[in-house]
Amino acid sequence: MRKVITIDGPSGVGKGTVSKRLARALGFVCLDSGALYRLSALEVARHGLQRAQAREQAEVVARMKSAFAGNQDRAMTIPLGGQRVEEELRSEATARMASELAAKPEIRAALVTVQRRFGGDQGLVADGRDMGTVVFPDADLKIFLDATREVRVQRRYKQLKGKGETVNLAALEQEIAARDARDRNRQVAPLKPASDAVSIDTTDLSVDQVVRKIRSLFSARFFNFQV
Repeated sequence: MRKVITIDGPSGVGKGTVSKRLARALGFVCLDSGALYRLSALEVARHGLQRAQAREQAEVVARMKSAFAGNQDRAMTIPLGGQRVEEELRSEATARMASELAAKPEIRAALVTVQRRFGGDQGLVADGRDMGTVVFPDADLKIFLDATREVRVQRRYKQLKGKGETVNLAALEQEIAARDARDRNRQVAPLKPASDAVSIDTTDLSVDQVVRKIRSLFSARFFNFQV
């Protein structure tokens, strides 16, 4: 039976980078659930659907033609409708749309089955906001990452600037605060640690330090696991 590690937390805590490095170290596949929601946002926007059309949006998402292919540099490369959309996928505008879609029960229901089937029988590291609470409630190890909002804003700012995007720091801080509120207060699958999750504050930790902590926790639970 495959092993599943879930890594949840708000924007800017390093979930994506930690999950990719952890999956590579363990020989697991990595599920970036945020990418699925961003893909959904792009697909909904391309169909010109409005916010109130939740049922129609869910139908479009369920039919979405996407694929995730692993390579040595990234956990996933992402085509949508035959075109690569990595750059568009990581923009703040797409992240905002994805956060709004994620609050809709119809959208979440359409994506849960996709996420649970991801990777087949391979070991899995699942990165998101409800991986340990909803999508994989029986995961072998559940992690919840957090950090101060100030640090999270600075990390996201550096990330976007590194991609050549023009970013207003004050506006970014407001957007992350709004996203936090939507994620934590939505009626369906709100962002929160699973009752049996291990919480790690990444404020003063490097990515490598976080990965080492999680690998140590995993090894302690499965001391005979062969990587």
